[in-house]
Amino acid sequence: MSRLRPAVEQSPHPAAPRLTRSAASQARLGGPGPPQDPAPGPYGKQRRKHTDSALAQDLSQMRVSGQESPLGYQDVNMRHASRSSTQNDQPAPSPPVKEGPRARVKSSSRGGLASVARLLKLGRCKNIVVVAGAGISTASGIPDFRTPGTGLYSNLERYDLPYPEAVFNIDYFSECPQAFFSLARELYPGRHRPNYIHYFIRSLHLRGLLLRVYTQNIDGLEKMCGIPEDKLVEAHGNFTTASCHLCYTPYPAEDAKVAIMSGDVPTCSFCAGTVKPDVVFFGEDLPQKYFLHSEDFPKADLLIIMGTSLQIEPFASLVNTVRASVPRLLLNRHAVGPFLKTPLRRADHLELGDLLDSVQRMAHILGWSAEIEELMRSQGDWAGPPTQSRAIVGRVD
Repeated sequence: MSRLRPAVEQSPHPAAPRLTRSAASQARLGGPGPPQDPAPGPYGKQRRKHTDSALAQDLSQMRVSGQESPLGYQDVNMRHASRSSTQNDQPAPSPPVKEGPRARVKSSSRGGLASVARLLKLGRCKNIVVVAGAGISTASGIPDFRTPGTGLYSNLERYDLPYPEAVFNIDYFSECPQAFFSLARELYPGRHRPNYIHYFIRSLHLRGLLLRVYTQNIDGLEKMCGIPEDKLVEAHGNFTTASCHLCYTPYPAEDAKVAIMSGDVPTCSFCAGTVKPDVVFFGEDLPQKYFLHSEDFPKADLLIIMGTSLQIEPFASLVNTVRASVPRLLLNRHAVGPFLKTPLRRADHLELGDLLDSVQRMAHILGWSAEIEELMRSQGDWAGPPTQSRAIVGRVD
């Protein structure tokens, strides 16, 4: 069933094509394969012809060293994204790493940060797009999804899910809403605070460098740290509003939260269907704001990707829509998506390892550390430098 929101009906722009969330596991479940991004939507223009630039020339002279990259972790982000199909499928496990020239992923070791920071200092990057996944929120105390015993999925074992991601499948929700509500109680905004990574992104905005943030997260921490609404695309929805999952009648979001946090099931006064926050499930359409990508990515002069496995479509394919000459910096525990290929694009850079550590080092290179810390203090989110006990920071598995 396609969900048609009043906001879309009143939009001055022509209706955007429907696009739904999908993953590699869809094939295993018998569903359609991952949808491809449509032609530029109502917000965007045709991509310009690929051309070399001074950025590419600078980066092409910076070499990187080889490094093995373990595979097999899953995206930590909420699997929900297009309101008609889904970030709804469980991603299939990655194949084992094979020995050979294509099994080795080039990593910048520590050179990627310095290379991109140099471009920022030179004023070469003024339209930065950030693509973020759940890995940016682990430093805020939000568990990952899959770690045995501690992951969010482990807490749902009593519901006997047919597969873990079923908790975000709209059809399964119709039968067993309590599984999602149990998870929602852990993720509702207000339980966690933004961390250094969120404030680094906000610092890009304050300096006039941030074109847009595209996030898979539904925890609301990007907005909580002060990133403006017009700079943020929450591709998988959020908890700000709520509605009936059958007739889509709006429902007071605060009333829905009170019911869910109390262990009750909020119901629609019109059709008696179950109400849920407007988080995008597998089997639901992506929000129309997602289609801003057709304008933003061709315009970007730097793409920063952090804390995501790039396995959920169509979100994962966004990183391939910037011009070939545009630098792409991956800050992640493991190489993912197009960064697994060899050779890499000459403008691609990786910084693999602890995500929080990588972001803090980049801020230090840029000379932004003191300002970010002061910004966090002003919001009550600074607790001093990290300690060894924060070893899980940056995990996305």
